[in-house]
Amino acid sequence: MDGAGRHGRDGDGGLSERLKEYEGRAATAGGVGRDLVNAPMIRHWCEAMGDTNPAYTGPDAVAPPTMLQAWTMSGLSGHTDRPGRSGTYDELFALLDGAGYTSVVATDCEQEYLRPLRPGDEITFDSMIESVSGRKTTKLGTGYFVTTRMDIRANGELAGTHRFRILKYAPAQRSPRPGAGEPRPAEAGPRRPRPVINRDNAGFWEGVGRHRLLIQRCTDCGALRFPWLPGCGACGGPDWDTVESGGEGTVYSYVVMHHPPFPAFDPPYAVALVELAEGVRIVSNVVGVPHDEVRIGMPVRLAFQRCDEELELPVFRAAETAGGPGGRS
Repeated sequence: MDGAGRHGRDGDGGLSERLKEYEGRAATAGGVGRDLVNAPMIRHWCEAMGDTNPAYTGPDAVAPPTMLQAWTMSGLSGHTDRPGRSGTYDELFALLDGAGYTSVVATDCEQEYLRPLRPGDEITFDSMIESVSGRKTTKLGTGYFVTTRMDIRANGELAGTHRFRILKYAPAQRSPRPGAGEPRPAEAGPRRPRPVINRDNAGFWEGVGRHRLLIQRCTDCGALRFPWLPGCGACGGPDWDTVESGGEGTVYSYVVMHHPPFPAFDPPYAVALVELAEGVRIVSNVVGVPHDEVRIGMPVRLAFQRCDEELELPVFRAAETAGGPGGRS
């Protein structure tokens, strides 16, 4: 179907047709990574992710494949001084913002690995707007999916491809569910974002619904892993079962969020990387204690916090204030 047909069906005043004109346009041409692939960045990544695979250390080390995008990122200084960057992405976003699609959420990414990256490799990359969908209606609201493709090269050789998809949308007006009675009271405020549940992590969320924190265990080598993944990072085995966490842990690291004040969140609040007694780590909130009293090494205990009629999340309380593993907040 041609562009006019899409425009007529979408009924968006020709916006879809204008957005389609951005498909295939370059966002970055001849981008250069700020650093060569290097061992310190690989080490920091592996420590943060808890990845002890021996392939990432020693004289023949390679970089973890999932670091592919890391070598192209600009850091806190942003993109303004990067060579090869065009205004295409900014123009596209401005067009969507001007039409009222001002909210954004990342929906998924796909990576294809063609050859390993090794310390000393020089990274170059090109990116383009690969596709812009027609207008779509989702639970979050109505908007457009924008997919960006980045081709990443090492010493001039194609090493991998990274696709990143976002939804630019106008938030939906919430209405009560059929049979739910009166609308939610105004003082309840906006709902928290829903977690993305897919075939890889559905079992985890089913466990949360039963007030159980489940950890994947590789049935080949016995390694525990969290968050849930389709395969074992230690041996590569695809088969797994689960063990239930006892709920005891300590604060391994944390940040206190002050800004920005996202809807449904009330800063300041503490977000912690909790190391469970089983040895894996989970990102969650520390609740029931003032944010400025959270400390590294603080003992914490699992609880479950009801956010609204549909959403319940695992959180952690300071051990001395907790009501026991699996307690409700």
